[in-house]
Amino acid sequence: MNRKGINYDIGTFTRGQESASSRDILDPTIVEREMQIINNDLHCNAVRISGQDVARLATASEYALQQGLEVWFSPAFVDANESEMLPYFVECAKAAEKLRLQYPKVVFVAGCELTFFMKGLVDGDTAFDRINTFMKPWRLLKSTVTKGPFNRRLNAFLAKATKAVRENFQGQLTYASGPWEEVDWALFDIVGIDYYREIHNKGSYLQKLRAYFKHGKPVVITEFGCCTYQGAEEKGGYGWAIIDRSKTPSQLKGEYVRDEGVQANYLVELLDVFKAEKVEGAFVFTFVSPTYPYNEKPLYDLDMASYSVVKTYPEQMGATYCEMPWETKQSFVALANYYARKIYES
Repeated sequence: MNRKGINYDIGTFTRGQESASSRDILDPTIVEREMQIINNDLHCNAVRISGQDVARLATASEYALQQGLEVWFSPAFVDANESEMLPYFVECAKAAEKLRLQYPKVVFVAGCELTFFMKGLVDGDTAFDRINTFMKPWRLLKSTVTKGPFNRRLNAFLAKATKAVRENFQGQLTYASGPWEEVDWALFDIVGIDYYREIHNKGSYLQKLRAYFKHGKPVVITEFGCCTYQGAEEKGGYGWAIIDRSKTPSQLKGEYVRDEGVQANYLVELLDVFKAEKVEGAFVFTFVSPTYPYNEKPLYDLDMASYSVVKTYPEQMGATYCEMPWETKQSFVALANYYARKIYES
């Protein structure tokens, strides 16, 4: 497994409104220091940098490249439609190519789970609406009848997107797919999959992973992870859904027990799986999540619902590690130890 990676968010709008960025403030000094930590302390050699703002993507990517990290340049324009997404991808491809000419280790990720996060492929005005469409068979059937099969529509868009990106970016190209999506991988150089293990797919997890190798291309896990409470390992990619943000302040939907060991064990177990299956690389989700701050009162401890390997504090108070606005969790230590092992490279 050549790529020892982690995800890094520079600001994504995920809750249907412009004020709901996952990272309102992005201090370049902190970004630079975090890239040093990702390289030197976590022992990563690759980082998938996601978010909407092109300038932020470029800045964070340059800091990562200066550390010798391979950058997976991952634009994320949530709830954009095709007419908005294509010119956005072109702008991002130009920025990524500018970096690639100076630092060769840049991979372009042409979207992430677009049937969820792009408008128009399935019914729903927001990402959460579209997720609900997939969760309710009758809504998905209605969407298929009115719009056509979502995989056909997805691949039609990806054909246009890859053509536009390749006209402006000369490096390797991939897509961060959801396991429910059937992607035309002939369009890409690397097969990418956001692949969480949870209670519903535990029995078929290995079988479905192995199926991705049939395309004869490197397979990379672009995203996987676990939240920080007992039972989160059974919820996989939906572990975040225990927060009630309609309340002020936001709080958990019931009683949960914080357990950093659950997250740490999950990451190590799956890294062992990926290594055994000879995947090309894997990117843990995620490094830091400022909108999921830690609180000593369990009801308000939003970090329980976070996939980050560090815990942040409200208004960046209380942290001590390397003078950063966060502290490490058990998963940080477990991941650092795993990535540092020489046997991992074999």
